[in-house]
Amino acid sequence: MAKLFAIYQQPANPAEFDRYYFKTHVPLAKTLPGLRSYEVTRGDVMGMAGKHGTYLVAILEFDSMAAIGAAMSSPEGQATAADLANFASAGVDVMMGETERV
Repeated sequence: MAKLFAIYQQPANPAEFDRYYFKTHVPLAKTLPGLRSYEVTRGDVMGMAGKHGTYLVAILEFDSMAAIGAAMSSPEGQATAADLANFASAGVDVMMGETERV
């Protein structure tokens, strides 16, 4: 199993971010080939010292790193990546890795 983590920074307009993210970006990302599950944080993202600067974390699950690579290089993946410029102006970090339950 492998996961892709998209970590979005605090937007200037959270309501506008949410509107675009959930009505446009999520449906687009859900077309990624091989996507097994899609989770997002709800409410404030908390750190050890309190509220964190991160606004939202999305966790997308795939069968493997190869599956993530194939998804992201597909037309759907290219469209999803290009769409980030339409709403994630505060910044987004995208990370991925093999995962296992321990």
